[in-house]
Amino acid sequence: MADTPDNGSQGQDEVNDVIQIVNEDNGFHCDINEEETHDLPKSLIVTNVADEVYESDEVKAEFEATFRQYHPDATFNYLKSFRRARVNYTSAAVATRARIHFNENQICGKTVKCYFVQPKSEQMSNTGPNLMPPAPEKQFLISPPASPPVGWEPVPEASPIVNYDLIAALSKLTPGETHELHPQSSNQPGIVVHLCEEQDPSVCPRPTIVQTRCPDRS
Repeated sequence: MADTPDNGSQGQDEVNDVIQIVNEDNGFHCDINEEETHDLPKSLIVTNVADEVYESDEVKAEFEATFRQYHPDATFNYLKSFRRARVNYTSAAVATRARIHFNENQICGKTVKCYFVQPKSEQMSNTGPNLMPPAPEKQFLISPPASPPVGWEPVPEASPIVNYDLIAALSKLTPGETHELHPQSSNQPGIVVHLCEEQDPSVCPRPTIVQTRCPDRS
């Protein structure tokens, strides 16, 4: 088992530049520098907590005493539905030391795992009582996009393609005449266009709708 610090000298250990951690079970010795842990969270999430911790005050006291070996002022928040507990320390170095020591070790009859609490983003810090909207950096990924990303510029529209040969050929077509678009050959038919003359809609006879004859009834 790892060497546990004396509670009386714990206050001095927190301000030491280097915290020595000896884990004989894993067979390694590592140094944790205070400068290297300044950006780490001060709280741990402990998973797979034994059910007796939530049901028995004695087991809960034993659970808390185990984590308070690294600091007597550690506080706890319990999440019974998820069988988890949050352990809050006063410094990131102490939390790192406790995590390395207790991760995948048995506490109160259960093998627990310790994770750092996800740090809160400064950009999403909210001092008001209401939930703030998400940061707008990636809102352009929503379909349809709510707003374009920063630096987005529209693509210039390409110039229209005008086929002058086609326009010239259409201008030569005369109503009432036959125009051969593709000559006939031995293995394919020819394509001939017959243009209709324009008619006055008022002169055109009204079409007669022929009534469908009812079938004979026997």
